[in-house]
Amino acid sequence: MINFIDKSYFTELAAQDPKDICKKALCEYDDVSKSYVISVWDDKYIVYPHEHKIDCISKAINKPHEYFYLFIIYYLLKAKEIKVCNEWISEKDISGGATFFRGPHEIPTHLISELFGNNIEGFRKRCIRLCGAAIDMADAAFSFNIAPRIPVAVLYWIGDDDFSPEANILYDKTITKQLTSDIIFALAVEICTRIGRL
Repeated sequence: MINFIDKSYFTELAAQDPKDICKKALCEYDDVSKSYVISVWDDKYIVYPHEHKIDCISKAINKPHEYFYLFIIYYLLKAKEIKVCNEWISEKDISGGATFFRGPHEIPTHLISELFGNNIEGFRKRCIRLCGAAIDMADAAFSFNIAPRIPVAVLYWIGDDDFSPEANILYDKTITKQLTSDIIFALAVEICTRIGRL
């Protein structure tokens, strides 16, 4: 995980004023260990900028995808003091998204649909287990507070004779001001992996 993340992220974070970081990212800072503590998807992570290290210090159900650690440090470093607007958009609504989120950057929602098929109750149970809150969209849908300023929604449609089961991820419209497309992709990979993993 550490080798995957460019050390410049840690170096840049170490040079920032912790008060500014905590205000923008809604996290905490420990002066003794010189580390940040942040709640991400109902787990607590501790980030040590000077040691180039990120640890999960709570009950993580599954080991996160390595991309998720990249999302965590980027969010700490770049979060803006913006309130969510409660307006959902897809990756195709993001500037350049229709082109970017293709090929190697295609969001792997098939991991979710291949696991659950038409087992909509199984999808619901998994989302509840992962601290999702039911919302009235698709055949079933749940919102997740991934980070303090990063809510997402995962939608699911069961299949029929004409269409296969399908999953989709939506983001609060403010995500375009918080994350770049590559970091949104990193986040989406963790969402699909965590929900669609046995």
